[in-house]
Amino acid sequence: MNVEMWIRALKAARAGADVSQEGLAALIKWSPSTVAAIETGRRRPTMEFAVAADQALGTGGLLAELLQAADRQRLPSWFVPWRTHEQQATRLCEFEPCLVPGLLQTEDYARAVISAGGLHSAATVAELVAVRMERQQLLHRDEPPLCVFVLDENALRRPIGGPAVLDAQLGRLLDLAALPSVRLHVISLDVGAHVGLIGGFLLAELPDGERVTYVEDVARGHVIDDPEVVRLIDRKWDSLLGEALSTSASLDLLRKLKVTP
Repeated sequence: MNVEMWIRALKAARAGADVSQEGLAALIKWSPSTVAAIETGRRRPTMEFAVAADQALGTGGLLAELLQAADRQRLPSWFVPWRTHEQQATRLCEFEPCLVPGLLQTEDYARAVISAGGLHSAATVAELVAVRMERQQLLHRDEPPLCVFVLDENALRRPIGGPAVLDAQLGRLLDLAALPSVRLHVISLDVGAHVGLIGGFLLAELPDGERVTYVEDVARGHVIDDPEVVRLIDRKWDSLLGEALSTSASLDLLRKLKVTP
């Protein structure tokens, strides 16, 4: 299943329901230009779009299922469940000790991270970078989730991709931090030991109030909804926020680390 087939399914569903592109846009409260961009392949559909289109066209969840099938062909199997949670979340919290989170990465920075060690072919690297860039669309939705990021200062100093790539990445962080739905905090090196040194994690709050977490080991990622584990990650998150600089102080640090204006 590829995106081209998904687009054909969307068009067929629209035709069956006798709904125009403009009519679908009005029903799901997305712009007509976005619907047109998705149907022409210029913009990849999100799970939020697929779910809304299913509801508007009465397709019983078919478009969402087909999009999940398409994602399974592009993503590691263990990441697909998290991608779905991420798309549906009303609030996302992420801590990273060593690198900038994927949702905030520039394309060059993401390519440097994914290609490190030569573990993937050039084609696989290009596909994974494209997927990472597509994930970032959720930051620019009409109603994005509240996204709170906590980074260790080490993540802002490691020259991934080289000094120029890092400098552009710091600029991207400053730009994204200006979005109303994004909050950015940095844990200064002066803090010393903290509970996040063992590794990064993500927390998602879903529309029904359920919360899930995502963690990675050396081989794969894991989505965990066990309440006991989620409570532990919650405690770690609260501790990290307590150690972090305020938003304004974090942005001041970013500006000091950035080389170019």
